[in-house]
Amino acid sequence: MIVDCAVYENGRRRDGALELVDAYEQSQGDDSFVWIGLYEPTAEEFDSVRREFDLHELAVEDAIKAHQRPKLEVYGDSLFLVLKTARYLDDEEVVEFGEILVFLGEGFIVTVRHGAASALHEVRQNAEERADLMRCGPGAVLHAVVDRVVDDYEPVLAGIEDDIEEVETEVFSASRDNPAERIYQLKREVSEFHRATAPLVEPLRKLATGDLAVVHEEIRPYFRDVLDHALRADEQANGFRELLTGTLEANLAQVSARQNEDVRRISAWVAIIAVPTMIAGVYGMNFEHMPELGWTFGYPLAIGLMVLVCSLLYRSFRRSGWL
Repeated sequence: MIVDCAVYENGRRRDGALELVDAYEQSQGDDSFVWIGLYEPTAEEFDSVRREFDLHELAVEDAIKAHQRPKLEVYGDSLFLVLKTARYLDDEEVVEFGEILVFLGEGFIVTVRHGAASALHEVRQNAEERADLMRCGPGAVLHAVVDRVVDDYEPVLAGIEDDIEEVETEVFSASRDNPAERIYQLKREVSEFHRATAPLVEPLRKLATGDLAVVHEEIRPYFRDVLDHALRADEQANGFRELLTGTLEANLAQVSARQNEDVRRISAWVAIIAVPTMIAGVYGMNFEHMPELGWTFGYPLAIGLMVLVCSLLYRSFRRSGWL
């Protein structure tokens, strides 16, 4: 659906509602452009926008289906940028991902959002307060959108970092719990987050270095700042990947050590129990002539021998750390 559709002239939003059929005509002024925001549109809903601004069919297909990796493509005089959004859900301790796809051309910008992360209503409000930047055209809106997406990565990284610290504490605690599943889940989230940040670096570099004429030169320094933030986020994600790999290896080593300890304990108790079992087995044989069968002290001697040998074995195993 169309969330908002407005004309900006000399950096300020023009009063009154704007119909989509009038959007292209209103965007043809020298100092004006149109910003259309959509949320999870269907092919039928997006078709009118495609025809109004003559958007490339391949980019339109990507915008409707979503599930694209971050990228920047140039179609004639227009740009198509894909952004991966993310937000951390505290209650569930998971990361939720979405997408924002941006069409930008001379006199227009169309934003298509999928998922709940990085809502653009506040971005539009903040951008409308910066008339000095909005005078630079749709490139200013593009910067505001990208800046919001990259800024939203910070709380996600903070949430993942807290989860990693909890897992590390659990791995090296006296508890015999095995957090391997949780570690693997975190590795998947960090890997997906890395797939959101790493491919974004090169498009941001192009937007910052002036390779794309559709972006006003006054906006390019702002993209350099966003690029720095994206690089830091990607570096932190790479650090998390290495840290989780080490944590998983440490957890496997801990599990292996606990299993070896269990085997030693079982083996020690089997050895201790084997002694009275052997003695009792000998005297349990139904033979008439056996040593000590007729001796008064035979029974207490056998019991005492069992206790003595078992005690010596128990003491030996305790000293060696098996028990």
